[in-house]
Amino acid sequence: MTRRVVVWLKRDLRAADHPALAHAGGLGAVVPLYVAEPEMWRLPDASARQWAFVAESLAELRSDLAALGAPLVVRVGDAVEELERLRAEHAVTDVVSHEETGNAWTYARDRRVAAWARGQGVRWMELPQRAVTRALATRDGWARRREAFVRAPVAVVPGLCGHGVEPGGVPSARDLGLAPDPCPGRQPGGRRNAEAVLASFLRVRGRTYRTDMSSPVAGEHGCSRLSAHLAWGTISVREVAQALAARQVEARAAGDGWAASLRSFSSRLAWRDHFSQKLESDPDIETHAMHSALDGLRPREPDAARLHAWAEGETGLPFLDACMRYARATGWLNFRMRSMVQAVASYHLWLDWRAAGPVTARLWTDYDPGIHWPQTQMQSGTTGMNTLRIYNPVKQGHDQDPTGAFTRRWVPELRAVPDRLLQEPWLWDCAGTVLGRTYPHALVDVRRAAAEAKARIQAARRGPAFRAEAARVRDRHGSRRPPELRERPAPRRAAPQPGPDP
Repeated sequence: MTRRVVVWLKRDLRAADHPALAHAGGLGAVVPLYVAEPEMWRLPDASARQWAFVAESLAELRSDLAALGAPLVVRVGDAVEELERLRAEHAVTDVVSHEETGNAWTYARDRRVAAWARGQGVRWMELPQRAVTRALATRDGWARRREAFVRAPVAVVPGLCGHGVEPGGVPSARDLGLAPDPCPGRQPGGRRNAEAVLASFLRVRGRTYRTDMSSPVAGEHGCSRLSAHLAWGTISVREVAQALAARQVEARAAGDGWAASLRSFSSRLAWRDHFSQKLESDPDIETHAMHSALDGLRPREPDAARLHAWAEGETGLPFLDACMRYARATGWLNFRMRSMVQAVASYHLWLDWRAAGPVTARLWTDYDPGIHWPQTQMQSGTTGMNTLRIYNPVKQGHDQDPTGAFTRRWVPELRAVPDRLLQEPWLWDCAGTVLGRTYPHALVDVRRAAAEAKARIQAARRGPAFRAEAARVRDRHGSRRPPELRERPAPRRAAPQPGPDP
């Protein structure tokens, strides 16, 4: 009997270096399937800007798969119901997909799919598409396995046997019940854009990456801007790693001043998998503090007014507000500023990370649960093993926006404030003409709020019981500092932090 294989696509929206497609092509007739699941897209971490990127990627993928002989099939509904419908109507014998490190909802959905496959006698195979290991017993040796994965030959997808299944249309955001989400500066999706972004970074934009990455102004151009493409799989981490390695060889031979920036980017590419491994190994990171003593540190019911002001960029802290407004308009922010906006929410405004995390998840076009939730906890001080980083938004404004151009663009209410007081408008003699009228008073005194937060957290971190659990967390999730996760000191202005490059 001829086998009919569904390749169930999720965060792997490409036809190149696709292990599931390559494997399925050798089994029989292939039905590439994407299920747009309304329930998933109505979750608090999903947004129309993310769907817009996905929809653009699906349209291009449909063309690429048609060229291989098996056009993309799109369905709207519940994954189990749509898979069962295909099985019943088209005698599906196998399902192949990638191993997804998603949120709690996708984990529960995958368990339902597994139960369905067992019940119907359908073979379901999941293959890794990134250097994340299922059921990992220890982090020892993880970095070597990751290096072997990204160095392995790319998966070659053969010509595919046609399937004769009605392809279906790509739904709109409204079809999925998503709220309007204007994002005029959003990056466009699709494989061709991924390839263009990678080429421009490695050949043109990336030369000053190491010094540009900390600034939201310079970082918009100088960061790789590959994060959305990696998050939704229009390009694979292996393709990026191998293109990067080839470019590093060229740069070393030419001595053209690129080496430090490329080495820095290589480190951040490895950090992506490192953080995703945390959530893969411990899915509760999405909902529970990594250190139990810090789980109830902040009120679970957040101050609604503070949360809203932070989300809308109306806190009265100019640089923080500029960053949040920029993120709302573009779907992106450089990593250091992502760390700052989360830190201000968690420390200065004392908001629970589980309340703030979905807000930023919706903002990021490149939202990837495996990176987002471990990073949200890290920047909120709830891991128990990381150094507290209580970013001062006033200092960050002076450091990262020294001319004030970024702040003035996104917070035009402050146009009358003198340059030297732009980040602290409350010190201006004429503050009353702006504050409380066209721009809000600061929600908190930055220094006092930081000191109070630090004291609360340090009190919770005292004692041998805390240290013992922190050691267990470190043993389970620590990086072991392998060479590819290390980096030589950068210029002082860059001050690199451990985290992926967005």
